[in-house]
Amino acid sequence: MAAISFKNIVKRYGSGKAIVQVIHDVSAEIQDGEFVVIVGPSGCGKSTLLRMVAGLEEISSGEISIGHRVVNNLEPAERDIAMVFQNYALYPHMTVYDNMAYGLKIAKIPKEEIRTRVEKAAGILELMPFLDRKPRALSGGQRQRVAMGRAIVRQPQVFLFDEPLSNLDAKLRAQTRLEIQKLHRELGITSLFVTHDQVEAMTLAQRMIVMHGGVMEQFGTPEEVYNQPATTFVASFIGSPPMNLLRHVPGIPEGSILGVRPEHLELGADGWSMVVEAVELLGAERLVYCKMGADALIVRIQEDERAPKVGETVFAKPRADRMHYFDAQTGQRK
Repeated sequence: MAAISFKNIVKRYGSGKAIVQVIHDVSAEIQDGEFVVIVGPSGCGKSTLLRMVAGLEEISSGEISIGHRVVNNLEPAERDIAMVFQNYALYPHMTVYDNMAYGLKIAKIPKEEIRTRVEKAAGILELMPFLDRKPRALSGGQRQRVAMGRAIVRQPQVFLFDEPLSNLDAKLRAQTRLEIQKLHRELGITSLFVTHDQVEAMTLAQRMIVMHGGVMEQFGTPEEVYNQPATTFVASFIGSPPMNLLRHVPGIPEGSILGVRPEHLELGADGWSMVVEAVELLGAERLVYCKMGADALIVRIQEDERAPKVGETVFAKPRADRMHYFDAQTGQRK
């Protein structure tokens, strides 16, 4: 296992006037054995950052260390990492066993050690009944477990996951998230996991890096990122539904944006006056979409509360201890 260090990481493409910078001065310290999720929308630079750790992308400037060893100029095979991709990348003509064992055979690991490692990984991932099957005989979730098994047998210092659940349906994604959590608890290997799905990030991460436009907007625990978002982007990206960001509420300090999460607004007899535009039932709760002058906002209520009707005027109060203020120019938390 090993810690990972990012020091002022920059990534540029092109040259001269055509140069484009896609990663802007990212610095972070990932602890030995920690599970960190890099999350953000498409094109934010999260996969580029992961690929620089793997050695699949060159670093324009800055320094990446794995286990206190600078790896900027090391080939991927010299970095002691194992990567799990979105598309599984299994050999269709090989059995599950041979897919998991292939890298070890290339490395000339003794046959008995290969069998021990493969069977241990297969046991952890509940793949023992499938070792003689070809990938075409497996479900998508089973194929992804084989890809993870192939990484486990390498016994690397670091696991790198590049959106590994994107090809799975919602039920399988939830199931595989649990398997990844269990895997990390058992192995304790330092892991970087890239996703665009904030639910995956919140449920998997011990800490998370939120990326936007190549900038690291926040690095913290899921609780810190959710309860104390550093910027309006983080506030709007993390949480489903996202935080309400209000610009026209009377009493807001000049130059501020007021943030309040839907569950921290309470419908009642007084407060802000707003008109209901839609109501969604989500099992045990409802989302009430409202308009308050130029601001749109969402109120989350419980299923057993009275649901207002579309077109009705309602009143809502924010919890005083759950209001957030952001600079209207920079988007930074005040």
